[in-house]
Amino acid sequence: MVIEELLSRGEGKTLEFKRELSSPKGLMKTLVAFSNTAGGKIIVGIDDSKKVVGVDRPLDEEERLCSMIADSIKPRLVPNVELMTVDGKTLLIVEVFLSNSRPHYIAAEGPDQGVYVRLGSSNRQADRELIGELRRSAEGVSYDELPMPELSEDDLDLKAARRLFKGRRALDDQELLTLKLLRREQGRLVPTRGGMLLFGRERVFHYPDAWVQCGRFIGNDKGDIFDHIELEESLPESVESIMLFLKKHAMRGADFSEIQRKDVWSIPIDILREVVINALVHSDYSQRGSPVRVAFFDDRIEVENPGILMPGMTIEDMKSGVSKIRNPVIARVFRELKLIEQWGSGVRSIFNEAAKQNLPMPEIIEIGMRVRFIVRFAEAVPLRGNLKKTRGTMGRATPQATPQVPPTVEKLVCVLNREMKRNEIMLELGLKDRKNFRQEYLSPAIKAGFVEMTIPDKPSSGLQKYRLTEAGRAFLASRDS
Repeated sequence: MVIEELLSRGEGKTLEFKRELSSPKGLMKTLVAFSNTAGGKIIVGIDDSKKVVGVDRPLDEEERLCSMIADSIKPRLVPNVELMTVDGKTLLIVEVFLSNSRPHYIAAEGPDQGVYVRLGSSNRQADRELIGELRRSAEGVSYDELPMPELSEDDLDLKAARRLFKGRRALDDQELLTLKLLRREQGRLVPTRGGMLLFGRERVFHYPDAWVQCGRFIGNDKGDIFDHIELEESLPESVESIMLFLKKHAMRGADFSEIQRKDVWSIPIDILREVVINALVHSDYSQRGSPVRVAFFDDRIEVENPGILMPGMTIEDMKSGVSKIRNPVIARVFRELKLIEQWGSGVRSIFNEAAKQNLPMPEIIEIGMRVRFIVRFAEAVPLRGNLKKTRGTMGRATPQATPQVPPTVEKLVCVLNREMKRNEIMLELGLKDRKNFRQEYLSPAIKAGFVEMTIPDKPSSGLQKYRLTEAGRAFLASRDS
């Protein structure tokens, strides 16, 4: 690609311009981010107005740059460095590719704090979960294929799974192994992470963020919310529940031009269904902090899922039909249930269908550690009638919004006056049955947002403790006042 084309593109996920090498720290972070994300080029000798100013003593600068890279980045990173002359001025071009040795990091910051990824035209420090995802992707290991040896086959809701697979597969142990819902571990059948995410009996207990939040907002921003729901059912069943919520707030007409009546919706139902499925299948469920979010505005619907694009992927790749499967266990089940028609066709079909319906082209944005898919309408779909609105955005229900707190949860909140282990809490409550404690006390308290784990990425750790959240403390204060 000639330099004029690169300059016309501007900075982005795989391209950055630098005036000079006087401040190399930012350049090192960019090289680390490129190598961990999707590769990229840095062109040195371009000023902020994208004017070619060149590099003084280019051969010396090339040698200095290579030395800095060798000293500053671990594991060893070997970029392609070349000199290019444009209008009599020399540019220094540094190119790195997606590295099989990722995650790379800034040596001075260490492997826990010095890992960066590329989001748009900026570099973002990776947290522990993302570092783990980078390492697994380099090793060819998928998060949802990992076993959960502390659990057993009984922790899967096989009744629900068999109901969905009725007429398709008889889910005996061999079929469960084939679908990788179970794995053999030290002579036992144990669920995989994908199996628990799909059909776990206590899914939200083990994955507190594996739920879906849907909201209908008034207007085109999140200032006023009209309606919202929180879905904690199995991932395949969530698809229909999300679509029912969207249809509830859309308008339906009828087309009688053919022999049979055909529903005509004010929102692009088929496109939105593909977007929702894409979010559920490609979420990074190792990330903590937020669920899949579906936001319905007057002029658009936004669907967000946790996790950045898979290493090596760009938004342009997605639009052209390139696909990498983050969660093969979840994707396989969706495929078997006919929720996915053809591997890799979802995003491309979304754009093709939008063009066919003369809709604005959908947008895909990496924002924070999330991917947002925006589907705009041909015409606005305003809410009608006398609207009762609530200020603020979607979130877990607060005690004020849900005053009917179960007595079991209230009791747990009252005794949890510090970080406590499970057996300590049970002792305070006078309980002996672990299953009853988990199902009737602990899981509902976590779902309500009153209690959180001290080690959320290892729910079954022997060092696990529990503590009140801010919402839990607020509820306790309101109860005592």
